[in-house]
Amino acid sequence: MTEFIPAARPIIGDEERAAVDAVLLSGMLAQGTEVAEFEREFSDVLLDGRAAVAVNSGTSGLHLGLLAAGVGPGDEVIVPSFTFAATANSVALTGATPVFADIEPDHFCLDPKDVARKITSRTVGIMPVHLYGHPADVAALGDLATEHGLGLFEDAAQAHGAAVDGRKVGTFGTFGMFSLYPTKNMTSGEGGMVSTGDPEVERRLRLLRNQGMEKQYENELVGFNARMTNIHAAIGRVQLRKVLGWTATRQRNAAFLDANLEGVKTPLVGPGITHVYHQYTIRVTDDRDGFAAALREEFNIGSGVYYPIPNHRLPSFNLVCDLPETERASREVLSLPVHPSLSEDDLERIVTAVNSLAKAGS
Repeated sequence: MTEFIPAARPIIGDEERAAVDAVLLSGMLAQGTEVAEFEREFSDVLLDGRAAVAVNSGTSGLHLGLLAAGVGPGDEVIVPSFTFAATANSVALTGATPVFADIEPDHFCLDPKDVARKITSRTVGIMPVHLYGHPADVAALGDLATEHGLGLFEDAAQAHGAAVDGRKVGTFGTFGMFSLYPTKNMTSGEGGMVSTGDPEVERRLRLLRNQGMEKQYENELVGFNARMTNIHAAIGRVQLRKVLGWTATRQRNAAFLDANLEGVKTPLVGPGITHVYHQYTIRVTDDRDGFAAALREEFNIGSGVYYPIPNHRLPSFNLVCDLPETERASREVLSLPVHPSLSEDDLERIVTAVNSLAKAGS
């Protein structure tokens, strides 16, 4: 039996373990110097110098970013339904209402035309998701935000290092959020990083993550315990030194799949876009779930469906929305392995399997 090829494989090695051991030996486990250094280095490597604030999860990053930007009860924020639930959850947790807009079919990101239709007098922001590592249309969405006096809030959970005409995601909006969950392009074990170019938003983020205080016992506002630990930051600092190389490998793997897959719709990349391939997502128009099962059962290859149930149809929201491209994507998308641990033989196996199944189904 051939070895199983997983859809994702976190890479944790001796350097990460040594960094954690050093923190444990220091006795300084909670937020401290490691976190501050991680923020500075993340800013330098992935944000072209924009401020970075570390938190304990990507969801916390979105939640605190929205609060720091002033979003609250009575407000509306336009979000995609085709994404992980944390995007809409973070809006709801502020007391605001997530308003679901459709996606465009090529890159699975917010459709600016549908966003324009969803703007009301209560709308205060637009939150695009740079899904699968491909940036959303920040130019068109930014123009809408400017025209209507709205905030642009970037969910860059899957897009570390992605760019538009050389400008990094996370530098376009009021804030941007990067997830550091184990299966992302880099990890800190668990955690998130929030970017912002607004000094007041940055200050509020730092207050909100730490019980509302900069100085101990001098609580300026009601805050949270959403701090990142030195342990997690130590892992993140090591991963940050490797993420650009891993991204280049993901891009090479994606290029190989692009050149050799047949009978399925491979990912499209927009002009001027740097895609970082958190996922390599194809469309299977006929029995996607059967295709995925056959990949595993016949070829021992894992895959992922992100996302089979749009957010608006989850029990937590349970809304009736007219989002045809979202519904179609939820039926057709399938993410193939593209992670940097793949060997040439793995890539050949993936191509052989997908092409065989696509041919059999045609």
